[in-house]
Amino acid sequence: MSAPTARLLVAGVGNIFLADDAFGPEVIRALDSRPLPPGARVKDFGIRGLDLAYELLDGYRTAILVDAAPRGHRPGTLSLIEPDLPEATAAAPPEAHGMDPARVLALAAHLGDGPLPRVLLLACEPQVRPTGDEDVVAGLSAPVREAVDRAVTALHTMVPALLADPTATPPLGRPEESADPCPAGLPPGAAGGPQDR
Repeated sequence: MSAPTARLLVAGVGNIFLADDAFGPEVIRALDSRPLPPGARVKDFGIRGLDLAYELLDGYRTAILVDAAPRGHRPGTLSLIEPDLPEATAAAPPEAHGMDPARVLALAAHLGDGPLPRVLLLACEPQVRPTGDEDVVAGLSAPVREAVDRAVTALHTMVPALLADPTATPPLGRPEESADPCPAGLPPGAAGGPQDR
C-alpha cells in the first residue's frame, strides 16, 4: 500500500548484522506471510534513520516502531511504550549507520510543519547485545526469535484497534514481568510505558 492512502505505519528498525538488534527487521519479514489489514503500511527501515524521519512526515495518524530495546526485563519480553514526542527544535541528524529512534523523532519534529503522528514502540528485550568490538553477530538469540511470532500476533491485535481509533491504547497482553523496567537508552517518557509481556 502506498503511503498517501495508509493511515498507520509499522516500521521495523535495527541492524540485521548485530544479533538481537535485528528484531525489528525480522518482525517485518514475518509479516510478509501474515499481512496486516489495509490502511497499514509495513516497511523495514533497518538503520536508515533519515528515511524513517521523512516517512514519519507523510501524513500517518499513527506509527508503530518495532525494535529491540533493553529495559531490564527477561530476554524476549515485549513492551508497548508511548514515548514523549520531542519539540520542533534543532536536531542532530541520525547516524549514517545507526538507528536511534529518539534522534529520528527529534529530526522528524524539526523537519515537519505540523505535529508528528502518534508514535508507539513495540520493543523486545534483547539477550545478545554486541559490545561494539564485533563487526557482525549473525542471528537472533532463542528468546528473541520466539518473540518475533508473538510480536506479529500483537500487531494483528493492535493495528486494527489503532486504525479504528488512533487514540486507543491497544492491549499487548498479560504482563510477563512485574519488576519495574529500567529506562536504559529509551526516549524521555518511554520508561514505565503502558504494558509489558
